[in-house]
Amino acid sequence: MSDQAEKLRKKLKAIESTPAKTIAVVSGKGGVGKSNITVNTAFSLAQKGNKVLIFDFDIGMGNINVLLGVDTKYTISDYIEKDIPINEIIFSGPNNISYISAGNGFSKVLELDHIFVQRLLEELEKLQYQYDFILFDMGAGATTVNLQILLSVDDIFVVTTPEPTSVTDAYSMMKYIVLQSLENNLFLICNRSEKEKEGIITVNRLQTVMKKFLNKDIHILGILPEDSHVRKAVIRQIPFYTEFPHSSISEKLEKLVKNYLGETKYEKQSSQSNPFIRKLRSFFER
Repeated sequence: MSDQAEKLRKKLKAIESTPAKTIAVVSGKGGVGKSNITVNTAFSLAQKGNKVLIFDFDIGMGNINVLLGVDTKYTISDYIEKDIPINEIIFSGPNNISYISAGNGFSKVLELDHIFVQRLLEELEKLQYQYDFILFDMGAGATTVNLQILLSVDDIFVVTTPEPTSVTDAYSMMKYIVLQSLENNLFLICNRSEKEKEGIITVNRLQTVMKKFLNKDIHILGILPEDSHVRKAVIRQIPFYTEFPHSSISEKLEKLVKNYLGETKYEKQSSQSNPFIRKLRSFFER
């Protein structure tokens, strides 16, 4: 009787639960601070009482564990090649942040059979009910695997800097995404801006051209300044948000996260609707 009661409680809990909000952080090119923004955004969300998982998808170039100052025993490659349960490649970082390291073999998923793909999707779906937010730190550029994730998540953070090449690449990335699907929510961040005005001009210009040439509205999340505290935090392998909470970069990031939560009103899907898994499954099963 007690076993039946326990099963009933678990069933009711699953019905009452809602899937995590999924966010992909992407850039058109490397070196714009994408991973740093992913990590520190996760810490800001966690400080507000959310349970957050960082999924490092920068295959072959992942550095989330380095920024967190922690070592990992297993990566996503081990999950694929050694059939290790996904819960065993999830590690706990500081401040109750969890993360999965990138490894270098995730592209092999596309070569694997239907049974493996189904296993992966089922485990990703379970993960969604264990967290409030899942942040995917994507590799720079638009690979096949990246695109599948990008077109499936709830929201996409696009990171650029004021440099012309970065702006051009950010536009190309957004254009590529929009041409695949008009449904995705795009949020623009200008990082490493020497002056506030410079950053504002950058994001306004991108917002204008996206509307003019692609008829796509994008949300401007904020401007993050060039700040020496970022480099100091990276050297110490501690997120700047926790190491230097009163720095200009931390205060701007906090404002950015509040803008996001306010703009989206943090309305998670009902337990009966999980668009992330539904969309992802449609890509993998083609």
